[in-house]
Amino acid sequence: MKADELLAQYAAGKRDFTGVNLSEAVLEGANLSGVILDKAILDGADLTRVNLSQASLIEADLNGANLNQADLTEANLSGAILDGAILEEAILDGANLSQADLTIAKLIGTHLYEAELQEANLNAVSLTEADLSHADLAKADLSHADLSHAELNQTNLSQANLNDANLEGTILDKDR
Repeated sequence: MKADELLAQYAAGKRDFTGVNLSEAVLEGANLSGVILDKAILDGADLTRVNLSQASLIEADLNGANLNQADLTEANLSGAILDGAILEEAILDGANLSQADLTIAKLIGTHLYEAELQEANLNAVSLTEADLSHADLAKADLSHADLSHAELNQTNLSQANLNDANLEGTILDKDR
């Protein structure tokens, strides 16, 4: 499916695009709030500044996608593949990223307040200056992650793997 087809169908009221192939699609700045893109293929897609608040992207393939400044507030990305994705300054407050693969993803300055990241693969991810306050990172793999100057206030890190993680300047007050 082409990006303009999806946008036209979304504007006409359709919300369920389960399994759609939007590889390399350019959807920059689009409003797709509440869209269902479960198991969709969005690898390499340009989703810069896209509104995906309350969207469902369960097990979606966002490998290498550009989600800079995207709004993913309360989106469900459980089991999604975000390997190498760019989510700088994105808003993922209250988002579900449990069991998601974010290996080597860039989340610099990203908001992940109250996000669910249980059992997520965050190996070698860059979370510099990210806000993970009140987030749940139980059993997450943060090995080799860069958490420098990130906020982890009241963050659940139980059984998380922090081997070789960079915690320089990280705010860890009141962790659970």
